[in-house]
Amino acid sequence: METLSNLECFVRSAESASFSAAARRLALTPAAVSRNVAQLERNLGVRLFQRSTRGLTLTEAGERFLNAVTSGLDSIQGAIAEVTAKAGQPAGILKLNAAHRFGCDFLLPMMPAFLERYPAVQPDWHFDNRQVDLIRDGFDAAVGGGFELPPGVVARELARVHVVAVATPQFMQGRTMPMRPSDLAEYDGVVMRSVFSGRVIHRTFRNRAGDAQQCEQNARITVNDPDGLVRSVLMHMGIGLMAMPHVVRFLESGELIRVLPDWYEDAGAISLYFTSQKLMPAKTRAFVDFVIDQFREQKLAQRFLAT
Repeated sequence: METLSNLECFVRSAESASFSAAARRLALTPAAVSRNVAQLERNLGVRLFQRSTRGLTLTEAGERFLNAVTSGLDSIQGAIAEVTAKAGQPAGILKLNAAHRFGCDFLLPMMPAFLERYPAVQPDWHFDNRQVDLIRDGFDAAVGGGFELPPGVVARELARVHVVAVATPQFMQGRTMPMRPSDLAEYDGVVMRSVFSGRVIHRTFRNRAGDAQQCEQNARITVNDPDGLVRSVLMHMGIGLMAMPHVVRFLESGELIRVLPDWYEDAGAISLYFTSQKLMPAKTRAFVDFVIDQFREQKLAQRFLAT
């Protein structure tokens, strides 16, 4: 009879197409994962993976076996996780990822209350603007937008992100407010360049009536970082198109004002990404529930909306 360890090593290796990634997720060595899978193949009498220097590929038999055992393994480990979670307090290192500015502005301020509630958990934050692979990179959870969802990873939407046109009151003093997105071409603009493609980001705004129009910016200065965009606008350099999480506190304080207040772009969702709920350790479940509650209590989803 196959052991739970052999089956888990096989399933996690199939999900990540890598013994090394599965090992990080299971807190084992790659050699141990490889041995468990090899033992499973010997016991079954079939080859489950094609191995190469480029990674692992399931054989036809491996595909059939994965489909047959995954749900059963999830159920067993879900029961184990539930019993373990109820047996004691969440504990251990919690590896987390978020974009730098969003993490520092909204997630780090949540940590004192989180640590007071769960003193045995040690958050290990990684702040950067790149998209991470939760399973391959060994993260317990990540907060961001646009992540791919490989097998074993799920997402919980926290808020929609709207992009709005903003400027300082000083910059707009003596100037007529633009009426539509195409009017932005008549004003100095702070323009954002994608750090990934190197191309200027073009926005299409919509109004409440559903009309769509591309924003035509006259670049006075171009930056490739959201923090640089915010700082430039705050220094009265021009009108910038920015996501609400980056500017909501400046709008609430009056340091910035909305230009084109009836227009915005829906840039997608900010979500909380984590491995399958049935397999979550207690520390990850505690973090997920805590962040969801904090978003609700602080009304962050409402604050991020342009409407």
